[in-house]
Amino acid sequence: MHSQKKAGAILGYLNIGAKNLVNLIYVPLLLHFLGQGDYGVYQMTASVTFALTLLEAGFSGAYVRFYMRKRANNDEAGIRELNGIFFLTYLAVALFCLVGGVLLVVNVQQLFSGGLTASELILARELMAIMSVNIAVQFLSSPFNSYIAAHEQFIFQQSRQLLVAIAQPFLAVILLMLGMGAVGVAFAQLIVTVVLLLLNISFSLRKLGMRFTFRGLEGSLFKAIVVFSFWIFLNQIFDLVNNNVPNFLLGAMASSSAVAVFSIAMQIRNIFFSMSTTMSNVFVPQINRMVAESDDNNALTHLMTRVGRYQMMLFWYLFGGFIVLGRYFVHIWAGDANADAYWLAVIMVFPIMIPLTQNTGIEIQRAKNRHKTRSLIYILTSLIDIVISVLLIPKIGYWATAIGYDASILLGTGLFMNWYYQARIGLNMFYFWRNVLPTIALAVGATVVCLGGCALIPVNSILTFILWGIAYSLLFGGLSWKFSLTAAERGKVLERFVKKIR
Repeated sequence: MHSQKKAGAILGYLNIGAKNLVNLIYVPLLLHFLGQGDYGVYQMTASVTFALTLLEAGFSGAYVRFYMRKRANNDEAGIRELNGIFFLTYLAVALFCLVGGVLLVVNVQQLFSGGLTASELILARELMAIMSVNIAVQFLSSPFNSYIAAHEQFIFQQSRQLLVAIAQPFLAVILLMLGMGAVGVAFAQLIVTVVLLLLNISFSLRKLGMRFTFRGLEGSLFKAIVVFSFWIFLNQIFDLVNNNVPNFLLGAMASSSAVAVFSIAMQIRNIFFSMSTTMSNVFVPQINRMVAESDDNNALTHLMTRVGRYQMMLFWYLFGGFIVLGRYFVHIWAGDANADAYWLAVIMVFPIMIPLTQNTGIEIQRAKNRHKTRSLIYILTSLIDIVISVLLIPKIGYWATAIGYDASILLGTGLFMNWYYQARIGLNMFYFWRNVLPTIALAVGATVVCLGGCALIPVNSILTFILWGIAYSLLFGGLSWKFSLTAAERGKVLERFVKKIR
């Protein structure tokens, strides 16, 4: 399992790199083949049908916990029953998704008639039908995907995602060249999703021996799953609100240009989220197994701290590098009109250092079925974010949404959640922060030194961008080796390096 986790994490970061690289090439190709109008219709339709994914209602986050509890008791019959409940649940969700898709298709004119031409409405109707089927197929794949995750088959999971990152745009471009337009892009997504469903079914049934029971299913088990999933679902809704309401408020109370600047900053922020969750996701089954078997808070604290320390190193390497190089990056990537996106990103990324280095704690809460409080606090912090934004946007524009976001993160996931982990969950957060503070100190030092150097030799060309990137990486790497890694970890790195040389 250790090799699965290690390979899964490496493949996960390869996935992120591949997705970002593909997007740099794929989006311009879509614009070239589709044109601004059809591309806009495609994006609008995708945004609307995305709402159908909420029908999943947090069930995927529940499977691993209930599976690990059944396995801890060697309850094979219970696992088959759990599989049956999840399969029937997702089958019903997929059917509801198709019904929802039909309703959306029927009401396309009411949804978009104010902004689309007659031909664009026809295209939107076709795209919505295909995308709804695509989401329904994704739902059918979820029970098998969850079973694979519970068995910690991270190599298969991440390899499959890497296949999607490469195959989907490749197939879409072929269909575009054949003249299928935006419909071809949607069909490419559907074809890849169907292939993934077949791969998941084959791997689960043949490789992992997944079995189902559909008779005599316990209503109490289904009720427990629904209650557990509800709080995950509530959290997903408010994540959706936090990520979309600021753009709506800026559009309504400021201007479209303000929305553009803020959106660029949000894209940068989202990169940090993806880099952090990739590492923590591979520990979800282990955390649920530890809670089901022993619920040892000392062991859970050490796991959270070990993962958090690595996440802190990765976070500050990227964040410090962005502080040093980000202004020039935004200049060449988004243009001077969006220069404020640099400062917005810095302001919004800094506080998420806390949740991004403690996201294993979220899985510990879920494994202990203590995640209700977190969802309730997120409701409150979302309201704080919205209130601050509404009050300040007329005066300071997009800076208001950044301030509101920071306040919600610092109060909710910062102060409250650290108290909650310590006082209610039973984790030793003083131990956690003692172990991660050296990484923060060395990262701040490396960033300040490089900023001082940039004052003498500014980052104003590709050459200086690369040279300062190398200088920062070497300085950060050297300080991390000396002060952040333990003696045992340095020994393991050297041992593996020697083996590779031999």
